[in-house]
Amino acid sequence: MFDTFRARAEAVSAEVHRVGGSAETLLFVEELLRREGVVDTPGARAVWAAGPLVTRANASGLASRVPGLTFDVTREAAAASRVGISEMEWGLADTGTVVQDATDPALRLVSTLPEIHVALLPASRILPGLADVLPRLDPGRVPYIAFVTGPSRTADIERVLTIGVHGPSRLVVVVHDGDEAGPELKAELKAEVAP
Repeated sequence: MFDTFRARAEAVSAEVHRVGGSAETLLFVEELLRREGVVDTPGARAVWAAGPLVTRANASGLASRVPGLTFDVTREAAAASRVGISEMEWGLADTGTVVQDATDPALRLVSTLPEIHVALLPASRILPGLADVLPRLDPGRVPYIAFVTGPSRTADIERVLTIGVHGPSRLVVVVHDGDEAGPELKAELKAEVAP
């Protein structure tokens, strides 16, 4: 299913990378931040909405090794950042879409204000399509669900396609292997496969 997801995501201008478990994921993101020139200067910073992959020790170590990276998500921090990082709950293979419980405003800030959105997705959470994710979504518990397919784009200005007008101009999806979903998602996965 990963190959289909990657093909569809890349067809809508997303960048897709496959890495190993949590350690490899964190290393990949750290190297990506360095390649993108993240430094402690407005407009060149990075902001990370920490999720199950990032422990307090990981966050502290990452922030010390990458000047300009913060885990303190505010509107100001997101607006002054070039890169925003967040974890996604699902991927849809048929469209290359990533899906996130974006009820927490921090997740919306890091995925919409910076120029580059890095979306971290467990490979085990890639589903065939929309019909497969809808039964798993409970609007009563999760009132704000984000579906992201490629970088922001619009063609409503003289029908000319423009990238990055209403959000990030780049979407980098990092699909990681292993059971790195954290306790809540692990319990949900276990319930899904139980008879």
